[in-house]
Amino acid sequence: MRTLSRMAALALLSGLPLALLSGLLITPIAEARTRVFVQIGPPPLVVEQRPLAPAGYYAWQPGYYRWDNPNYVWVHGAYVRPRYHHRQWVSGRWMHERHGYYWVDGRWR
Repeated sequence: MRTLSRMAALALLSGLPLALLSGLLITPIAEARTRVFVQIGPPPLVVEQRPLAPAGYYAWQPGYYRWDNPNYVWVHGAYVRPRYHHRQWVSGRWMHERHGYYWVDGRWR
């Protein structure tokens, strides 16, 4: 409620109609993503020997194939320290649709 009354006060002071001001503040931010499609599927994953973690809270990010035109290149896995405790790494993956294969980045959950 405070936010709404502050917006009304701001609209009155600035001379803007409240509907216009609230529309400007609530407008969603557009997100642009570019997908690069590859016509050749990735090779089978490499089975890596996971070394000992440097500390108990480090997360293992497994290796993956990166597209480096005109071939796939293997990127080795590594231990990474999460920004926040109790986070889990969700690995990136290659997805397939009618245009070809595209990469979906990994993320913290």
